[in-house]
Amino acid sequence: MIPAIVLAAGKSTRMGRPKATLPLAAETFLSRIVRTFHHAGVDDVVVVVGHEAQAIMASLSHAGVSARFVLNPDYESGQFSSLLKGLDAVDTAEVSGALVTLVDVPLVTAATVRAVIERYQRTHAPIVRPTRGREHGHPVLIERSIFGEIRAADPPGGAKPVIRAYASPAGDFDVADEGAFLDIDTPEAYERVIAEGRL
Repeated sequence: MIPAIVLAAGKSTRMGRPKATLPLAAETFLSRIVRTFHHAGVDDVVVVVGHEAQAIMASLSHAGVSARFVLNPDYESGQFSSLLKGLDAVDTAEVSGALVTLVDVPLVTAATVRAVIERYQRTHAPIVRPTRGREHGHPVLIERSIFGEIRAADPPGGAKPVIRAYASPAGDFDVADEGAFLDIDTPEAYERVIAEGRL
């Protein structure tokens, strides 16, 4: 089983309002991501919330898609604390790994999510991630075998050193999906996406 974790607990300081509830056509950032995972065959989606948690949970309840919510009361300490909460929520013996993405990356396609899962099933690489040249996109699949190392990581550095240590040619693969690399975290980036009609 491979669940998904969506990190949506931050204060969205650069955006100025919660990214999870921002509109994308008839969706929000969060409902779009959750629906994408469901379309890719991922049944268990965990959303880690913190800042304005009630508003974010309410927004999804009106969208016709379901997810599990996990509250991170320490969200102000950084994204790594939310990742740890998400890993704790999905870590069972039946789980082989977890897909992790940011609420900032709402336009990734279900095809890319499926490709990440299929790549893992073929290679069993401990880290699987879509790439474009030297860019690394989302979602990232983290094998359960390294959850412990991520939990033991130095909080200021977070999970990145562990992910880099386990990244490999087997797990990195090119995708043409621009949405996997499009981090919408400022008003300018959001307005550009709306203006270009990339919904």
